[in-house]
Amino acid sequence: MNRIASLGLVAALALTAACSNRADNLAGGTGLNGDRYGYGSGSGADGVSNPASPAYFQARVGDRVLFPVDQSGLTSEARGILDGQARWLASNPSFSAVIEGHADEQGTREYNLALGARRASAVYDYLISKGVSSSRLRTVSYGKERPIEVCSEESCYAKNRRAVTSVSSGAGV
Repeated sequence: MNRIASLGLVAALALTAACSNRADNLAGGTGLNGDRYGYGSGSGADGVSNPASPAYFQARVGDRVLFPVDQSGLTSEARGILDGQARWLASNPSFSAVIEGHADEQGTREYNLALGARRASAVYDYLISKGVSSSRLRTVSYGKERPIEVCSEESCYAKNRRAVTSVSSGAGV
């Protein structure tokens, strides 16, 4: 009986440790190999150290830009990130991109869908102005439906007012 109870306790502790490790990864901790983004050690063809990988694009170039409250105009910081995205896309013509527009939880669903669409369009227009072919880009608005932070504070709202550029292989979108 003691042996069975001991095995049960060991199993419960192992599951708890596994769950807390996974929760740490989801909360922005490091991945299994010590990297911040969970893409592995970066030594493989798809790792963060490969300049032609989506992982590199996300981690090193930057896949998102942020917006002020109720605005869809690009800040100077956003334009800097988008310049890097345009250079990366020019160097990697086999990739296409979907630009996702997002909003914070304030306002109606309809308002935020329209605001997300304007934000995605602002990024789309900027990338085209930098030479990226429109055939490699498409936009989608999620409004307030896909927050990355959930709380009713400005610190959360600010992270949700964004446009995210998701790259994938395949020249056509």
